[in-house]
Amino acid sequence: MLQGSEHGPIQSSSSRLPAVAMELSASRTRCPTMQALPLLLLFLLAASSMALPVQPAMDRVRWQVEKANRRGPSIGLVMSDVDEATALQSSGYFRPWHVLPFVDLYGRRFHIGSIRGVNVIYALTGQRRLNAAVTVQTLIDVFSVSGIVHYGTAGSSNDSMSFGDVSVPKFVAYTGAWTWKKFRSSKESATELRFGEYNVPNGGENLLGALKFRNEELYSVGKPMKEVFWLPVDSAWFKIAEELKVRDGIRMPVWCLCLIIYIQKVVVIVKFLKVKLERCNDTFCLPTTPKVVCGLKGSSADMFLDNAEYRKFLFREFGVSTVDEESAAVVMTTTSPGVPVIVFRGVSDLAGGEPTWSSTSLMNLASINALKVAVEFIATVGKQKSTTLAQSTNN
Repeated sequence: MLQGSEHGPIQSSSSRLPAVAMELSASRTRCPTMQALPLLLLFLLAASSMALPVQPAMDRVRWQVEKANRRGPSIGLVMSDVDEATALQSSGYFRPWHVLPFVDLYGRRFHIGSIRGVNVIYALTGQRRLNAAVTVQTLIDVFSVSGIVHYGTAGSSNDSMSFGDVSVPKFVAYTGAWTWKKFRSSKESATELRFGEYNVPNGGENLLGALKFRNEELYSVGKPMKEVFWLPVDSAWFKIAEELKVRDGIRMPVWCLCLIIYIQKVVVIVKFLKVKLERCNDTFCLPTTPKVVCGLKGSSADMFLDNAEYRKFLFREFGVSTVDEESAAVVMTTTSPGVPVIVFRGVSDLAGGEPTWSSTSLMNLASINALKVAVEFIATVGKQKSTTLAQSTNN
């Protein structure tokens, strides 16, 4: 990799070949064993110099990335849908860096800037887990990021959640990995989707058999591979999310009402934080003000869920409250290298639970509410880091 100054890349290796050849030629008289090395080294240098012009734009990208990283660590912010990115772009929260507002890399645009004074690099991943994982891995590998914040919309599989609510899950799972079993095969685990039970008008057998849900293989730094189903978000960041403060003209103290709900023998603590979420968009107003709910479970799969029975199945068997296509991939990609991660998902639909009308008109409202909570989180993390740095400097 060529190193560059602040004004651009330095002289390429091809222009240095004659000087290198002269130095190596002179050295042969001093060290006979080196007689074979000049040709080998010249070949290697020529090969690398010939490879660079094949992708001349990459030299500029490397220089841009190094320039962006010299600002210091940033929080990586990712969203999967165009409407979610539009919510950020039209909000005024993000301030592009005037020196270098973006870097285009591997077909994606990584926007360089800040939110509430905190360095941020944000990117639209595209939908489903492969796009999400590739984008997050690029952020981690190429840019200097201190953590990943993921926000977007989701369907609700929990009847206690309503349109516009924002879920901050503590655990997420990928529920789209199955073993599709043979017809009339015996039941192997407590949680299987057996199609015959959903025959109408009466249950029975079905030639589609059953689905057995599979674990994911998690590879982590310094640890052996292990199979997991639930993936936790970063515990320290989740604690910060639980204690969010909101900006409503002035800084307001945390106000929350904790309710303990008994769901399928699992005690879930739900915190309704006093966050100023939107209730109306241009076409519709919700009957009640949305809330922020912390500590539930989310699931992801490479499909859009619009089926009431499968929605009920996920909630009944796994206690899943929100369904989307990317969160599990984002969390798993960051968990492997140990990078902090948090997820904010706004409810835009009821995953097939709404009987007579479509809720697509509420997607932008759900995006805005998820973004608001994500922005407040980023500001809080930035403030805590500044306070810690100031204290260490004083000491």
